[in-house]
Amino acid sequence: MTAQTQDPWLLTPGPLTTTMETKEAMLHDWGSRDASFIEMNARVRDNLVKIADAEGTHVCVPLQGSGTFAVEAALGTLIPRDGKALILINGAYGVRMTKILDYANRAYVINETPEDTPVNLDALTASLENDADITHVCVIHCETTSGILNPIADVAKITKSHGRSLIIDSMSAFGAIPVSAKDVYFDAILASSNKCLEGIPGMGFAIIRQSVLEGCEGNAHALTLDLHNQWVTMEANKQWRFTPPTHVIAAFDSAIAQYLAAGGLAARNKRYSNNRTILTTGMRALGFETLLPDELQAPIIVTFKMPADPAFDFDSFYDQLKDEGYVIYPGKLTVAPSFRIGCIGNLDETHMNGVLEVIKRILGDMGVTTGIPAAA
Repeated sequence: MTAQTQDPWLLTPGPLTTTMETKEAMLHDWGSRDASFIEMNARVRDNLVKIADAEGTHVCVPLQGSGTFAVEAALGTLIPRDGKALILINGAYGVRMTKILDYANRAYVINETPEDTPVNLDALTASLENDADITHVCVIHCETTSGILNPIADVAKITKSHGRSLIIDSMSAFGAIPVSAKDVYFDAILASSNKCLEGIPGMGFAIIRQSVLEGCEGNAHALTLDLHNQWVTMEANKQWRFTPPTHVIAAFDSAIAQYLAAGGLAARNKRYSNNRTILTTGMRALGFETLLPDELQAPIIVTFKMPADPAFDFDSFYDQLKDEGYVIYPGKLTVAPSFRIGCIGNLDETHMNGVLEVIKRILGDMGVTTGIPAAA
């Protein structure tokens, strides 16, 4: 496979490599008021609630745009104007939440840990005990800045025991890493169409506890980002308030059907975990060092420290990989120079072994003898 003969393999946290069946689902046009499209939209919403194991308690509210649109909409809809959020930060996406709340003029405080460290549960407990004004806790499920998996179940338990509301950004984990609403108490979990469910970009969604959403009328700071109004409208006439992303929904409907037919969350987690194991084992054999220990590493994206070998040039490395048909991601860390390779999308062990062979060859051509990073 080369970039000249087909699309590149996207070893990134999204957009992802999709199946031909998902692509072909977009080869038709739908009217937004057509019965077939309305049925498709309802099926997607229902299936997303089922994947979250949240039937009977939560509803799915989709929204046009990327996952960040859904995050901004959820924070603005669920946190009242006199509310106060506690943001648990260990990477760029927690930081992004603070920027959203600045725009929305919502009060917040932060608990921050380094990018290679899970969120601090003791600090969470202390904050909730010492600050009665905090109404909501916001956390990232898998922080793709590093690839770290945060202890969501523990965060949920502490938040619930202190009578606060939990909002989970599960953008890069939903559908591949277990989070059942029956076991993990959350008021909202947020994700998008183009991550672990392997659809295409263009739609975010929030799965929200219905009893909570019913009390959110008037909270939102923008019409287009008002998830309460979006939900009320969809419940009333089964239609979107504004032009829906019809082709995105069609592709997503197809991707979800394939996901369920292939074995759902358990099968998706197994494939991604196997991809991660092959990737980390192979890269370590070349001398590369992962930022995270295995017990903290989600099967989503892996951060590797830059080699110390002066012959290594990342831009050249990236371009040569792309020429061979593999697209990876630059690093996003502040703690160390790095790059990232994803494990998700329509990829399996063949692709992981393939990229490892190409990496080995490129390093040899560059004259890099080892991927060992500089000493800390």
